Amino acid sequence: MRELTIPSAGTAKENSAARYVYERAASSPDNVAIRVRQGSGWADVTSAELAEQVGGIARGLLASGIDTGDRVALMSKTRYEWTLFDFAILSLGAVVVPIYETSSAEQVQWILADSEAKAVVVENEAHAAIVAEVREQTPDLQHVWQIDSGAVQSLIGAGAEIDIAEVHKRLDATQPSDLASLIYTSGTTGRPKGCELTHANFLAEVFEIVSGLDHLFNAESSTLLFLPIAHVFGRVIEIGAIATGTTLGHTADIRNLVADLGVFKPRFVLSVPRVFEKVYNTAKQRAHSEGKGPIFDRAERVAIAYSEALDGRGPGLGLKLQHTLFDKLVYGKLRAALGGRCESAISGGAPLGARLGHFFRGIGVTIFEGYGLTETTAGIFLNVPDKVKVGSVGRPVGGTSVRIAEDGEVLLSGPVVFAGYWRNPAATAEAIEEIDGKRWFHSGDIGVIDNDGFLTITGRKKELIVTAGGKNVAPAVLEDRVRAHWLVSQCLVVGDQQPFIAALITVDPESFPAWLKQAGKPEDAAMADMVDDPDLHAELQKAVDDANKAVSKAEAIKKFTVLPEDWTEATGQLTPSLKLKRNLVLSECKDEIASLYSGDSRS
Repeated sequence: MRELTIPSAGTAKENSAARYVYERAASSPDNVAIRVRQGSGWADVTSAELAEQVGGIARGLLASGIDTGDRVALMSKTRYEWTLFDFAILSLGAVVVPIYETSSAEQVQWILADSEAKAVVVENEAHAAIVAEVREQTPDLQHVWQIDSGAVQSLIGAGAEIDIAEVHKRLDATQPSDLASLIYTSGTTGRPKGCELTHANFLAEVFEIVSGLDHLFNAESSTLLFLPIAHVFGRVIEIGAIATGTTLGHTADIRNLVADLGVFKPRFVLSVPRVFEKVYNTAKQRAHSEGKGPIFDRAERVAIAYSEALDGRGPGLGLKLQHTLFDKLVYGKLRAALGGRCESAISGGAPLGARLGHFFRGIGVTIFEGYGLTETTAGIFLNVPDKVKVGSVGRPVGGTSVRIAEDGEVLLSGPVVFAGYWRNPAATAEAIEEIDGKRWFHSGDIGVIDNDGFLTITGRKKELIVTAGGKNVAPAVLEDRVRAHWLVSQCLVVGDQQPFIAALITVDPESFPAWLKQAGKPEDAAMADMVDDPDLHAELQKAVDDANKAVSKAEAIKKFTVLPEDWTEATGQLTPSLKLKRNLVLSECKDEIASLYSGDSRS
């Protein structure tokens, strides 16, 4: 199939994404909108209390001179105050400019200056120091508010004399076509571009996502948000939860995530594939280290077979009995790690893969995989309960048209597609093309649509490798399979204009000690001292062999090298959404790549 259009189920009646806060306060004031971390527990915030705080901050912003159309930056980890400021800014018809809390001074300076931000809300002293460092290069900046220094109460106090009617006047005057947010793409190369997302974009996205996943987004449901709200994926879930009365929680403490999930007990979670891989790999590694490996491996095969049978005529009696047994022995414990009530998850940001999708559905946690970009206001494709195809990213959300170009690129059109890049007409013209009277966004991704309308992403257009023999290779297929191994953290496939495909592999620092013990190595051995260890290479060869099963011989990984350090967001090789900055890594590792093709590296 080359082109497909899915009609919308309807349109949102709201004029602004901020409207949801006040609607919920009016219709269900006592509903628990948000649970806020308080010591070791969680405190309830009702819809009425949320609206009162959002309105209070909005009044304070007005008193400080923030008005319709002004850009206000938000630099913080995922926390309750992020949501307060987000809706307060939107309430005035002002524009939210998210900044990742891990951003460098140069990135902060560029975003503040390029957006001409009038104010910035930072989380802590470290962030305030970064802003102070670049203040001279951000001439439009007038205010810096710090959350940890009482910004919420300070602004509520500053606006105490302003009638809340002044806020609602601006809220009522907001048009769906007005700019709601400038989200700067973290980018794997070059300076970030500001994606212009309107209220209409967010309203359409929330309407369609909620329509497809109404069993998750409702007043009886809850979710614990741990992805950055600065990322459009987290932002849409935040707005969708408020819109539907779904109880929302925030945490950025990934190290204690399992404990938080155990207390919060969300009905569903959202994450990127890497987190689901970690959950699976950690459970598998732990089982093997405790001598229960054969039980886990059998349970894994049964879970996948059970899920696959659901797509056919259903599991037979024997498979059902095995599934029931392993539900008591294995699956229940895995669900408990997600809080015990979690029945579903939403995954995006990168391909999940059929293996993980079937495994999690088989243990009782269906992952609804989707696909989207900042430019499409997050998900523009989504698997939903009555239309699921594991391994695909789903069908288009309502109102969307998709076209597969001659070179395989996915082109997208519809109400969730962004307006353009902020003050960058050249980049906008390159990304958006008018064809047959429609605005089509060039996604940069390669994909195929099957006869049922499900999209499968096979690679990134700019990442396609062309070997010296002229073979086109999509690295994502191989990289995803290699990363599935419990010992692997990251993998980068290389081979452009080279005689064969090779790979750089990093070892998961959390799994490395377990492997040392399992392999009978000194437990204090450093990763840097083990990169050439033959036993380590033999274990990683299993991951490579499994990946090679998915491709032809010409596309298979022939050699690999192990790096002494992992790639992380902190060291700069991963974006905040955990995507690999491919061009940066290729530059940093040019010597290691050269040695792969000079015969100096062992495989």
